[in-house]
Amino acid sequence: MLSAIKNGFQPLGINTKQYSDIRWWLGILLVVVLAGVSVALSKLPIMQSAQFSSLTIGIVLGIIVGNSVFSHIAARTDVGVDYAKSILLKAGIILFGFRITFAQVAGVGWHGLLTDIVMLSGTFILAIQLGKRVFKLDEQTVILIGAGSSICGAAAVMATEPVIKAQAHKVSVAVATVVVFGTLSMFAYPIMFEYMGLSEHAYGIFVGSTIHEVAQVVAAGTAISANAADTAVIEKMLRVMMLAPFLLGLSFWQSKKHAKTNNSKHSSEQKAGITIPWFAVLFIVASGVHSLSIIPQGTTNSIVWFDNILLTIAMVALGLRTHVSAIRQAGIKPLLLAGCLFLFLTLGGFAINVGIAQVF
Repeated sequence: MLSAIKNGFQPLGINTKQYSDIRWWLGILLVVVLAGVSVALSKLPIMQSAQFSSLTIGIVLGIIVGNSVFSHIAARTDVGVDYAKSILLKAGIILFGFRITFAQVAGVGWHGLLTDIVMLSGTFILAIQLGKRVFKLDEQTVILIGAGSSICGAAAVMATEPVIKAQAHKVSVAVATVVVFGTLSMFAYPIMFEYMGLSEHAYGIFVGSTIHEVAQVVAAGTAISANAADTAVIEKMLRVMMLAPFLLGLSFWQSKKHAKTNNSKHSSEQKAGITIPWFAVLFIVASGVHSLSIIPQGTTNSIVWFDNILLTIAMVALGLRTHVSAIRQAGIKPLLLAGCLFLFLTLGGFAINVGIAQVF
């Protein structure tokens, strides 16, 4: 039976639902155990002095396990790991709303909104120009990498896929690149903070407007302070909320382009359903509830503690799915494009953040 499971086959005598349930429970057990180890390590004095949170340790531990022993047990745990990477991550972001009030959102203000708009549009336009003109990549790969870098990482890539009807291997390449450079940002930003000359609030806006994944934003903000993390997540959620209008515009552009280039009578079929980031909406709801102060502080503290556990679990799962082999298969050109976008987000994003801050 173990051999059958390892090779990805359903064991005899176990129906499909039971087999899926086993893979879910074993996967959840794996990420919970690794998250527990991450939390324990984060409490060590050396980790606390280095400002390594359980989230940061979680993704590192996940990457180590993911590129060593995980391949031997992936077929038995994949359902639970992927559930943690997607559903539990979104649940963690929703609960993060209980750390934030609308008064704090107002503190980000028009400055934060304008910064997000400029960074999103600038990053995506740069991706299209570099990807097609310089690196000669196909349009689908360019759009997927551009969406992931400019909005919210792998989630944006997955949301963009049905709109442009991208091939599966191109989605995998795009996810691999944005996860790699988003993870690099997560580690690099806290190190750069000392030399930026930014306040914790300004750093939070910089993080939220430029780092790829929501979980990576949380980790990069938390590495500095709770205040920086709160501001970073608010700024990031404003950016995530722009996913829906981005997809609407992309869908319109795709259908119009198809009608113009192919003059097809079926052009209307190219319009795809729009993926609404529901977790962003519920994040706002949670913030609204917290703003009303109707929940006792002790309960709120418990929610925040549980939320940190959920986010650590999600980071472990993300690390488990970050494979070095996928990066090699991506080839050099997609990596170069994603790397250029990373430099723009980091260096150009810093200049844009400072410039807009001076205007406001």
